[in-house]
Amino acid sequence: MAKNLVIMESPSKAKTVKKFLGSNYEVVASNGHVRDFPKSQMGIDFEHGFEPKYITIRGKGDVLAMLRKEVKKADKVYLATDPDREGEAIAWHLANVLKLPEGGKNRITFNEVTKNAVKASIKNVRSIDMDLVDAQQARRMLDRMVGYEISPLLWAKIKRGLSAGRVQSVTLRIIADREKEIEDFVPQEYWSLDAAFAIEGEKKPLIAKFYGTAEKKISISTQTELEKIVKQLENAKFVVTELKNGERHRKAPLPFTTSTLQQEAAKLLNFSTQKTMRFAQQLYEGVDVAGYGTIGLISYLRTDSVRVSDEADASAKQFIRETYGEEFVTQADVNQASGKKIQDAHEAIRPTYVELTPAKVKDSLSRDQFRLYQLIWKRFVASRMIAAVYETASVKIDGGGYRFSASASKLKKDGFLAVYMAEDDDDEALNTGLKGIKEDMELELKELERGQHFTQPPAHYTEGSLVKTMEELGIGRPSTYAPTITTIMARHYVVKEDKNLYITELGEAVNNMMKEAFPSIVDVNFTVNLEALLDGVEEGNVAWKTVVSNFYPDLEAAIREANEKLAQIKIEDEVSDVVCDLCGRNMVIKYGPHGKFLACPNFPECRNTKTYLEKIGITCPRCGGEIVLKKTKKGRRYYGCEHNPECDYMTWQKPTNVVCPQCGELLVEKGNRLVCPAPECGYQQPKKEESEEEEKNK
Repeated sequence: MAKNLVIMESPSKAKTVKKFLGSNYEVVASNGHVRDFPKSQMGIDFEHGFEPKYITIRGKGDVLAMLRKEVKKADKVYLATDPDREGEAIAWHLANVLKLPEGGKNRITFNEVTKNAVKASIKNVRSIDMDLVDAQQARRMLDRMVGYEISPLLWAKIKRGLSAGRVQSVTLRIIADREKEIEDFVPQEYWSLDAAFAIEGEKKPLIAKFYGTAEKKISISTQTELEKIVKQLENAKFVVTELKNGERHRKAPLPFTTSTLQQEAAKLLNFSTQKTMRFAQQLYEGVDVAGYGTIGLISYLRTDSVRVSDEADASAKQFIRETYGEEFVTQADVNQASGKKIQDAHEAIRPTYVELTPAKVKDSLSRDQFRLYQLIWKRFVASRMIAAVYETASVKIDGGGYRFSASASKLKKDGFLAVYMAEDDDDEALNTGLKGIKEDMELELKELERGQHFTQPPAHYTEGSLVKTMEELGIGRPSTYAPTITTIMARHYVVKEDKNLYITELGEAVNNMMKEAFPSIVDVNFTVNLEALLDGVEEGNVAWKTVVSNFYPDLEAAIREANEKLAQIKIEDEVSDVVCDLCGRNMVIKYGPHGKFLACPNFPECRNTKTYLEKIGITCPRCGGEIVLKKTKKGRRYYGCEHNPECDYMTWQKPTNVVCPQCGELLVEKGNRLVCPAPECGYQQPKKEESEEEEKNK
C-alpha cells in the first residue's frame, strides 16, 4: 500500500488529523518555521536584487532530519500548513529544504480540522501559491529592515535592548496620540433638564428630557441659561403635540472575524487578545470531545471575512429550524461584503459542527475554552436568525415656548436575541412603552430636575478598542493584532491597568524619537499604503521586490540623517543632586525597562541605584512637602507628595501653583487651560493666566 506523508505546523493539529486518515498516511509536524533570516545579521543581499538569505533555525536540525527521513519513505508528500500567507511560506520553505519537486502539486489546505474537510483537501491538491509566499517574504523583509536598522539608534539614544517595528511603532503612536488627546482635553460644562409629568391612571410619572423649541434643539451651557428657561416654564401649560408609535428592526450580528472576536472576548469575557488567540488556536487544532474523539471545534481563527460556506450556512439554518422554528430562520443574504478591503481568503470564525452545542461539549473543555466556544457558537447561530423587532413610541410635549421629548421601546419579537445577547442589550430589553399618553393631552408638571455635567475626554484604549482601531485604519492584518499588542507591552512601552492601556515614560521616549527621526514609519497612512501594496503582491498585481526596493532607499536616507544628528547631539547622562550613599558621587539619571532611575556614575565599582523622584517645583497643598513625578508599579505616570504614604495627595495631571478660587484645590494643566481637578467644581481658566497669577504671588 502506498505510503503518504502529511506535514503540518502544529503537533496537536497533526494528532487530530492523523485520526481522520487511514493507516497509509503518516502525519508529522514541523513545529512552525524551519528557516528564517540569521539573527546576527540583516539577512538581505542589497547588492544583488534584495535576495533573502535564509538559514535553518537553531534547534530545528533534529526536526529536519526526521522530516527528511519520512520524505524518503513516502511515495507522496502533502504540505498541510495553515491556509494563509504565513502557512504558504512555511510550506515553501519545507519544499525547499526537503528538496520536493519545484512546481509539484503537494499543497493542501483546509479551513477546519474535520474529517470531511481534511479528506476533501487531499482531493484538491495544488501547487504552492508563490504570490502568497512573496507577500509574506515582502512583509518579513520590510519588518526586518525597520527592526534591524532603527533598533540600534534606540539603543544609542535611550537604552540597549529596545526595539522598533513597522507595525508596533505606528500602534505605539496611536496610543500616544490618544493619551495626548486625553491630557489636553478640557471639560466643558453643560446642564440637563428633565421634567416629570403626572399621567392619569399611572403610578409612575413620565420623565421627559429637555429638547429645545419646536424649531430647533438647544444645548444648555450654563446655570444662568438653565434658570432663564425654568423661569419661562413656571405656570406653563404642557400639551402632547406629537405621539408616534412604530417598529424598529435590529439586524442579527455577522459571524466573527479575528478582530471582532478579540473585541467581544475582551468586552464580555475580559480576555486579552493573546489569551483569545491561544484558546481559539486550541479549539481549532482539536479537542478530545466525549463521544466524538479528537476534533477541531471551530474554523480557522485568522480571518477578516464574514463569508460562510453554503454547507455550513444550510447546516446552521436546519439547526435553527429544528430548535427554534421556521420563523426564526433568516431569509436575508448574510454573506454580504463589508465594503472594506478584506483578503477573504477563508471563512468567518464559526463552529465546525453546529449541532455540538456548548452544553454538549462543556464537560470536555476547560472553563476558558468553553466560554470562548460558547461565544463563537452563539454568534454564528444568531447570524443565521431573523432580526429582533422592537415596538417603539416617542412623544413630544410643548409648553412655555419649549419642547420636551421622551421615547421608549419594548421587545416584540426576540429573533436572534433568543440566542445571542451582549451586555449592552440589557437596558434596551427592559424599557417599557409609554402608557396612558394620547395626542393633544394636557399634562401636569410635577417636578423639574436640573443636572450639571461636564464633557468627558476620549476613553483610554483597551486591547479590544485598539484592535478595532487598527482594523478600521488598515494597520496590520488578523494575524498581527495580538502579537503587536503583546510586543509593546512586553517592551514596557505600554502598560495595562483595569483593562485600559497607558503609555509609559519609556514608551513616550521611543515614540518621540520615532516621530522625530522616522516620521514616515510611524505615519498611519504610510503604513496603510504598505499593507495595500502587500495585498497587491498576494493578488499577483505587484512584484514583491518592487515594494522592497522602493521602501529601502527612503529608510536608508532617514537612518543616515538620524545618525548624523545623533553624532552631533551626544547624549550624556544627566547629573542629579542626589549623592550616592556608598561613594559620595552625584548620581546620574538612567533609563531602565520601566523608565528613569538613579545610578552611581562610578559603575561597575559602585553598583548603587535608587528610585528617581523628579521634583516639579510645586509645594504639596496637604503637608507642605515637594510634589514629585512618580510611576505606578506598571509604569503609568502620576504626581504625588514626596511624603507618601503619610500624605495622600496625588493627581494624574501636572499640578501648578495656581489655587482654584472656588474650592482651594491646586489647578492642573490640561492642554492650553488650567482646570480644577475636583469633579464637583469644574473651574477652569486659560493657561496664560498662570504667569499673571504667579506674578501676583511674587
